[in-house]
Amino acid sequence: MNIESINPANGEVLKSYEPMSSDSVESIIAAAQNAQTEWKNISIASRSKPLMRMAELLESRAEELGRIAVLEMGKPLAEAIGEVKKCAWVCRHYAENSEAYLEPQAIESDASSSYLRYDPLGLILAIMPWNFPFWQVFRFAAPTLMAGNGGLLKHAPNVPQCAEAIESIFVDAGFPKYLFANLRIGTEPVAELIADPRIAAVTLTGSGRAGQAVAEAAGKALKPVVLELGGSDPFIILEDADLDKAVSHAIISRFLNNGQSCIAAKRLIVVEAVHDEFVEKFKVAMGTLVMGDPFAAETKIGPLAQARFRDALHQQVEALLHEGSRCVVGGKMPDGPGNYYPATLLVDVPSESSTMKEEIFGPVASVIKVPDTKSALALANAVDYGLGASLWTENKSVIAEAVPKLEAGAVFVNGMVKSDPRLPFGGIKQSGLGRELGRDGILEFVNIKTVWIA
Repeated sequence: MNIESINPANGEVLKSYEPMSSDSVESIIAAAQNAQTEWKNISIASRSKPLMRMAELLESRAEELGRIAVLEMGKPLAEAIGEVKKCAWVCRHYAENSEAYLEPQAIESDASSSYLRYDPLGLILAIMPWNFPFWQVFRFAAPTLMAGNGGLLKHAPNVPQCAEAIESIFVDAGFPKYLFANLRIGTEPVAELIADPRIAAVTLTGSGRAGQAVAEAAGKALKPVVLELGGSDPFIILEDADLDKAVSHAIISRFLNNGQSCIAAKRLIVVEAVHDEFVEKFKVAMGTLVMGDPFAAETKIGPLAQARFRDALHQQVEALLHEGSRCVVGGKMPDGPGNYYPATLLVDVPSESSTMKEEIFGPVASVIKVPDTKSALALANAVDYGLGASLWTENKSVIAEAVPKLEAGAVFVNGMVKSDPRLPFGGIKQSGLGRELGRDGILEFVNIKTVWIA
């Protein structure tokens, strides 16, 4: 079956590719292994030069690359350009900080000298998603290559042009050819790839089902794995929250990227004392969310990436309505071409709703009313996910008590959950394992080697 690039705004097939043959994949892996063998022996300072050049190229080509993302997965153009520029940030961050991150660490012991050093593992296979087709790749690639590894990209099948563009920019930046290579393949060969002795480790951003399959294959091969999976992030608003600020951040967090983000505000948990006021302000703010052509400057909501995603989202909305939720805005499948779904606001959402424990991947905001802080924190943790959590309160003692209790890989107080190259990113429970970004991210794919000298 061919790999197709399809415009989600109108269903037009933009480009069709034949998957790579097994012989082509074999030759790329062999070439990548040779490139990484040489790359690991050069200094970190030398590795940083093409990465800095790549940051410059990403900034200068931000609109060109952003347009490819819009065509393939439908996000508004301004957001796509911002995504590419964020990739430049992560490249620059690791170019400037990897030497310090990987500096050998002296440890006192019974030796005359003992220390830790951080050596590369080899080729890392990255299985990446479509929702942030540039950012997800570069946040993996920048630290991985700076650590001396090579990278093999198996991108989502609906963004093949993004994958091609990414591979090209590595070459244009001056990285050795095949050190970072695009494998245009389907899902079937992935398990065999993971088992290949030349693949040292695996990273995946995607669904829980995909994470389980990759974890199983990596476990059989006894290889390290990093998994960034789904989320059902709580956005908790307590009675002393700055409601205007909370609403503006909740709008961005829930509807950014057409609502197709793992760390979006999936569950708006609002204490009863401020619930009605918050809902009214949120409803008014939703009036600014123009749905339409993702290339238009005024558009805030573009089409969902695929028709099946829109169908699944509408089924979730209907299930929530059947369980007692009330639709205040949106909720209707629009007519016409494209995978469009309107920004939707559901209130009176039952806290025990089975659908509320699923990830809602689209422009649908669900508000749950709770009596107090204790109930809000309990509900925040009452899901199988644990990626991020956003807490809104001015009470320092409540913050000090709540942060340790929230079951999440990140807690943002009076701000929306976001990824930042300086801070580790990842989840717990069904949201995955391991970390990306920060120093912790670069250490995921190195051999932390103990050296003891008598």
